[in-house]
Amino acid sequence: MTNLTIEVPDDLVSSLEAIAAAQRKSIQQLALERLSSLVEGSPDLRAGSPAALLRAMREPPHPRAADVDELDASIAAGRLPIRTRDLFSD
Repeated sequence: MTNLTIEVPDDLVSSLEAIAAAQRKSIQQLALERLSSLVEGSPDLRAGSPAALLRAMREPPHPRAADVDELDASIAAGRLPIRTRDLFSD
């Protein structure tokens, strides 16, 4: 882990100390969490989220009908048959 020193005004330090104390964390833990959230971005935009999928669908390249048909066929081929057993028979 790399050390980073940031100079901040005293009033900001006081506010950070109060927030960290209320959350029972150190200022370093609080700062790491807040900085990480800035880098990670919105949870709605994370890979695989509904918002990310919609965004990807709207951006080029757009699939051709043949591509969609091929995907549907691949999904159908990968499905396993449902096996049920009669719970009330011997």
